[in-house]
Amino acid sequence: MVFTDRINAGTLLASKLSSFRGQNVIVVGLARGGVIVASVIASFLQASLGVLVVKKISSPLDSELAIGALTQDGVSYIDWKLAHRFGADEAYVNRQIRILSNLIHQKTVLYQKRRKPIRVGEKTVIIVDDGAATGATMLVAIRWCKKKHAKKIIAALPVVASDRIGMIRSEVDELVYLDAPNDFSSVGQFYKSFKQVTDEEVVKLVRQQDRKIGR
Repeated sequence: MVFTDRINAGTLLASKLSSFRGQNVIVVGLARGGVIVASVIASFLQASLGVLVVKKISSPLDSELAIGALTQDGVSYIDWKLAHRFGADEAYVNRQIRILSNLIHQKTVLYQKRRKPIRVGEKTVIIVDDGAATGATMLVAIRWCKKKHAKKIIAALPVVASDRIGMIRSEVDELVYLDAPNDFSSVGQFYKSFKQVTDEEVVKLVRQQDRKIGR
């Protein structure tokens, strides 16, 4: 399956989440690409849209390969087996965490400007990204939601590597996806248009959804 763009992916994914329409759910998009997909879903479900800043921890040998991920409040996930295979030791990972922590804080402040922080405690949360190759960013987002005591967690992805399905599904109440190919090198290969998402787009989409639901 190849999507036209993130909006197309969100539209198709929203139809598989229709049972949540009108319910008290919060849709959390992973910044930045996941927010585009999440905004379409939030609009369809008439739900609040939250943004979670997640940064992948890249392998020192391949900047596209995520050996782990970091998000707000210092929540992290490291695939140590993969990290060691690609030459990342504990010192390297800790350096990356320090660097990324500052960036995550800056982006979080930017996206939450004039908004209350997202609160997922005791709520049903639908975590959305534009795809999952290693699953690191989704897993760290799940850990964050668990730390914040989410009542129920649904992971929603347009595309996910087939060998990551079991790992993600074991961490959530439900995993919803559209395609799970065996041949998976990058998320972008499943989109005709996979443009870089700007901070301005993220802020605009969140404000638009706030107005729609009267937040």
